Amino acid sequence: MVAVVDDNPRIRQLIEDEIHDEGHNVKGFSSGEAFLNAARQESIDLVLMDLMMPGMDGLECLKRLQHQSQHGATPRVVIVTALNDSGKRQAAFQAGAENYVLKPDLFEQLPSLLTRSDQH
Repeated sequence: MVAVVDDNPRIRQLIEDEIHDEGHNVKGFSSGEAFLNAARQESIDLVLMDLMMPGMDGLECLKRLQHQSQHGATPRVVIVTALNDSGKRQAAFQAGAENYVLKPDLFEQLPSLLTRSDQH
């Protein structure tokens, strides 16, 4: 399953629809907290996570996911953001992100991200 974590319902729905159209199961979450709760019980292969969210931001959520998943398989995490910031990019990779994709480029890169998900 692919998880989409984004506080913007319109963007989240667009991404979910595209993933569904590509033939994948997808579930959306409006906050990092809601996603982490679900990640304890559901098998998630790939996470597309917004960086800037109220409350817990994407980096904090990624760090908590890594800690939470120490005893099990950690899903692949791709940070999806409008923020083209080299410091945030580096922090995301240090926290365990597989990729850092700018939102305008997401739909172009989505098929290859999903293909890699199928191979795991």
